[in-house]
Amino acid sequence: MKVLLAGLTARALAESAVAAGCDVATADYFGDLDTKRLGPNVSLRERGSTYSAPALARLARDIACDVVAYTGGFENHPEAVEELARGRELLGNARETLRRVRDPATLFPLLAERGFAVPRTIVVRAGDADQLPMAGRWLVKPLASGGGHGIRQWRGRRPSARHVLQEYVRGTPASAAFVADGRRAVLLGWSEQLHAPARFRYGGNLVPLDASPDALGEVDRLVQALAGCFGLVGLNGVDFVLRDGCPVIVEVNPRYSASMELVERATGAALFALHVAACRSALPDARIGEPALRGVVTHGKAIVYAPRALAVTSSLAWMDRGVRDVPHPGDVIDKGRPICTVFGAAASRSECLAALRAAEEDIVASCAPTDTARSGDA
Repeated sequence: MKVLLAGLTARALAESAVAAGCDVATADYFGDLDTKRLGPNVSLRERGSTYSAPALARLARDIACDVVAYTGGFENHPEAVEELARGRELLGNARETLRRVRDPATLFPLLAERGFAVPRTIVVRAGDADQLPMAGRWLVKPLASGGGHGIRQWRGRRPSARHVLQEYVRGTPASAAFVADGRRAVLLGWSEQLHAPARFRYGGNLVPLDASPDALGEVDRLVQALAGCFGLVGLNGVDFVLRDGCPVIVEVNPRYSASMELVERATGAALFALHVAACRSALPDARIGEPALRGVVTHGKAIVYAPRALAVTSSLAWMDRGVRDVPHPGDVIDKGRPICTVFGAAASRSECLAALRAAEEDIVASCAPTDTARSGDA
């Protein structure tokens, strides 16, 4: 089966598809070294273009394939998903499903009615000053959110129509991965989310999440509700904050998400194979996720961000050390931009975190400082 995979970065999903026995082509922004080794790749960065899902959908139109699947970035652009899938079989959630599950005015009331904890969320409409909160701590979030980009503390100014106000929830940021057939779901794993130096930006995951059986039961109930209420298919993720042992749902990611490659490492399953089967109405055995839900080994990944402008000099050797999302030799990375992804596994959370931090330091040390950074390269 020839599969086209598209998203901001397609490497992890492509690795999963190759492990599932698929012939893959990818369309993404970065065009990293290891992505290109998995099959034909086209990238917006190499064409001098900024990232947008519509631009990526147009770039992917000329790639011959039997089926298409998407990853991060497309869930906020249902029309781009429709364009990507035109004349092809879509493996994933379609346009109207994305519209509903990504709409906070639909998602949160529906979940609250079913007894789930959700943050207070305000969609501010023009001229309606009474909607602005008078007390408490709030965040401004883009409606088209992803990876924590654009989230900031609310300072009292009216947000634009492209943003919402959401109550800040104290606790442990976390996520869960599940696969669904449009009616039912199987929970595949859950993880602690790590923050990057920028407070709300995605920094990685640790699998499994250290939480109670009661919390796990509530998350399982949640994914069943999401599958049934929204008709979700294939691989999906949900972000939540564990507050006093209770999950408070903050976002649904109706596509392959960042923690899933750790679920694969913990379980040994090729999740893309589960994705294909579920999109065609077949779910795996519910026990498949046990190692990523209650396992004794902690698997971790961390995004390495440049602490200053850096030039990549030795990235060809990084892949042999298990590094992923590897930039090309000579690429210049601006301060605050992602360089690559590193991994670790250990018997405890603290040991895994220490391994990740050591790997991050090795990557930064292997790059050369530069004063000639080009904005947008990574």
